[in-house]
Formats: sequence, structure tokens, C-alpha cells
Amino acid sequence: MGQTLCVCSRGSITIDNKKYYFVQKLDEGGFSYVDLVEGAKDGRFYALKRILCHDREGRQEAQTEVEMHQMFNHPNILNLVAHTFVDRGGKSEAWLLLPYISQKGSLWSVLEKLRDKGSSMPEKQILQIFRGICSGLKAIHEKGFAHRDLKPTNVLLDEDDRPVLMDLGSMNRARIEVRGSREAMTIQDWAAQRCTISYRAPELFNVESHCIIDERTDIWSLGCVLYCMMMLEGPYDLVFQKGDSVALAVQNPVTIPQPCSYSEGLQMLLSSIMVSNPQERPNISWVLDQVQDLQSRSPNTQTNMV
Repeated sequence: MGQTLCVCSRGSITIDNKKYYFVQKLDEGGFSYVDLVEGAKDGRFYALKRILCHDREGRQEAQTEVEMHQMFNHPNILNLVAHTFVDRGGKSEAWLLLPYISQKGSLWSVLEKLRDKGSSMPEKQILQIFRGICSGLKAIHEKGFAHRDLKPTNVLLDEDDRPVLMDLGSMNRARIEVRGSREAMTIQDWAAQRCTISYRAPELFNVESHCIIDERTDIWSLGCVLYCMMMLEGPYDLVFQKGDSVALAVQNPVTIPQPCSYSEGLQMLLSSIMVSNPQERPNISWVLDQVQDLQSRSPNTQTNMV
């Protein structure tokens, strides 16, 4: 891999002959931790993601995430600066050094602040951010892969509202041919672990015994993200929070609360994306074309929202 790491004293690490100082913890999940580190030489901040690998399968999953990052050089996909695997005390960790995008945090944190203020996101801003998300997703789909866990917390925003897709750990081949009930159950169980329930596509809740799962699972999640940008909450967040069945809720057409202050064109785009039958769902190129068309036709669509 060409990567070497040593854990040194006073909270510093060395990756690939470059020293970084630990600054603070940023986030913590079930199997990973994210720390803020500073490059000793360049003075830049980076996010160090440490993935706990409990077994050989976990190590392979971490290696796959590394490979997914390395596959892309795109302004709307988080790039990988460096990586290595660390074996200590019989335990293995994957260390991923990533750019630190600090200005606004995640798209979800921005939407939460708007909701707390009783405000909303202007349509022009929605279209700008959504276009970038679509652009990053298109790059993933064109490589023959799917993200599988697209949601507002997995989209970072820089100071110019440029969205950056992150957390590529659930990515896999876009086209999955299901042959039999055993394979269907395996994929269904995998989706239950790796695809956030309130953004999970309908076809992943009850996988059919003989079918093809493809990248249009991402299109459904993309629609949920767009809905969240418009309504400041996901379409199935409350369903999940109340303990009701999301699997049943996603079988029905999405309802856009009325009156809605956004343009008819944006509402129609949302309805076109969130189609329960994946065969009737559009591909990412079509969605991106629609977004660009809305931008060109309605540069100042939203004039009554701050």
C-alpha cells in the first residue's frame, strides 16, 4: 500500500512519513471513530476515520471502502488523502485520512438549524445543492456502483454550498441479480444493516426471490433527500420515530404537504423520483437534466423565502 504508520507520543501519528497532531474527537459510531487531526508540515486539518475490524470480513469491508474512495476524483465525492491498516493487541483498525470540511458540516445539520429558526431553504439553494449531489451520484453510477446509504448526514457542505458525498462504506456493485430466496434474504439482511431505514428503497425491505436490484435504490434515497431539503425532515422520519412500519409506508405514493411554497416544477420532480416501483423510477442522468432545466427556467424561483 505504500503506507506506514506509527503511533507516537503526545497525540501525534505518522502516516506515509507525514506527521499529524490529534486535535479533538469529531464523531463516533458503532464501528468507527472520527478524529480531527492537523498536518505538522502543511498546517491543514484532516478528518481521521478509524474503522474497527473485528474479523477478516470486517477488514475486507474496510479495504473495500478504501478502494471505493480511490476510484473517484470528483468535486462532489470525498477523496481519500492516505490510509493504512494498524494491528495492535490482536485487533485491527483501518485508518482513513480524509479532507476536513468544517464550514457548514453536514446537510442535515444545516437543515436542523433552519428548522430550529422556523425558516426554510430557498429553492435556488436547494437546486444548487441538489445538482451537486446528483453530479456526485452520477459519477458513482457511471462506474457501475451504487452508494446504498445516501442521506443528509452523509452529505457535507463547504462554504460555497458545494455538496460532497461521504461514507462510502455501504457502496457495492450497482446491479445485483437475485437468484432464489436464500440470496434474497441475504441481501435483505445486508440492507437492514447498511441502508438507513427511513431512506431505504422499497425493494430492499422485501427482496423478491428472482429480481435485479440496481442503482435505482439510490434514486429513491435521493428523493428522500430532496424531500428533506424542502420539508426539513425526511418523508419517513416520523413514521420510524413513532414505531410504525416504514416498509409499509414506502409502498404508498409520497405526499407533499400543502400548501407548498416551492414551485410546481420542483414538486413534480420530487414525485417523479419517489416511485415505489423501481422499474418506473428514472435514472440519475434524467434527474440531473431536470434539475438543470429547473435552474435555467427559474433562476429566482423562490422570492418569498429567506
